[in-house]
Amino acid sequence: MSRDAHERGMKTRRKVLGDEWVDRAERTKTAFNAEFQDLITRYAWDDIWNRPGLDHRTRRMLVLAMTVALGRWEEFALHVRAALASGDLSQDDLKEVLLQAAIYCGIPAANTAFKEARAVIDSLGKK
Repeated sequence: MSRDAHERGMKTRRKVLGDEWVDRAERTKTAFNAEFQDLITRYAWDDIWNRPGLDHRTRRMLVLAMTVALGRWEEFALHVRAALASGDLSQDDLKEVLLQAAIYCGIPAANTAFKEARAVIDSLGKK
């Protein structure tokens, strides 16, 4: 069962974050962090992301809003990049999430989020 959950989680992780990101994470796996990587693959990427209650697009938007609220800018940028590169979210979708976050998370958090998102958009060569 654990192996199946890991495989399902890896498939979802690759779909959401992209092969390049996952391959890089796998290359940097060590004896120290391997169990943690397995844990998040099974629990986050299979048990949570594969639940039937919300689709992946909605989960992406929730992750973006929560990382803004928590000020987790590295994770925020990772998920912005993955969402835009995959085409699951448009820049307009992202803008709406950040405007909503401005009200519920605060203007300073949204200000940083817009700055971080703009850097990702620029790095992807999008206008």
